[in-house]
Amino acid sequence: MSPALAEKPYDLREIIENLVTEDDEPVDNLFSAKQQTLLKRTLYSSWTPPPSEDHPKKRRKFLADANVGIFFALHEPPLVPDFFLSLDVQPHKDWYEKEHRTYFVWEFGKVPDVVVEVVSNRKGGELDRKLKDYARMGVTYYAVYDPKKQLSKDMLRVYELGFGKRYRLREDYRLPDLGVSLTLWKGVFEDKEDVWLRWLDAEGNLIPTGEERAISAEAEVERLRAELAQLKRQSAKKRSK
Repeated sequence: MSPALAEKPYDLREIIENLVTEDDEPVDNLFSAKQQTLLKRTLYSSWTPPPSEDHPKKRRKFLADANVGIFFALHEPPLVPDFFLSLDVQPHKDWYEKEHRTYFVWEFGKVPDVVVEVVSNRKGGELDRKLKDYARMGVTYYAVYDPKKQLSKDMLRVYELGFGKRYRLREDYRLPDLGVSLTLWKGVFEDKEDVWLRWLDAEGNLIPTGEERAISAEAEVERLRAELAQLKRQSAKKRSK
């Protein structure tokens, strides 16, 4: 926060009170909405962020969400990404208050680490206007998922911030600072089969949803039961001889 703003807290509060932090207008199609849910749900269900250098044994908090306004400066309109992830931040305990109910960069003390945009049409500016805006904001990783290849020949592009706050296109889909990668996965989510954007962990394994973890655990239980039953049959067979 600039010294001028710090000297006028009441002016700052008045400005924030007049900001439009939500407009209640639907903005997404069904695929985009489900895609955002998938990106968010897997992180909260199954992801452990890499340890920080300052506190290597402490589990790091994070905030992941969709269609929330990110205000970088008071007198500029917010950017509203389809999805964002920000490490080492948490919502304020009084998140109903106007000054806490959206992502004010000066409130959280940092910009998000990752922003993902899902292309729905050719009007969103994901590869030009938004690309420049997120770079100027200082977001480290910017991913553009274009399932119908409306903007380029690539379904997925991952950009990394370089010198001069300019993005460079990565040759892979890794986000090294976060210990994760993005990948395109064909499968079923919420009863709909499609090609979905998913997270991979540091070892390259798919980060599962809670439902996938439950199914996997159930399958493991059934496998152990089958092994135990087989051992019992073998033991009974030996005793009968």
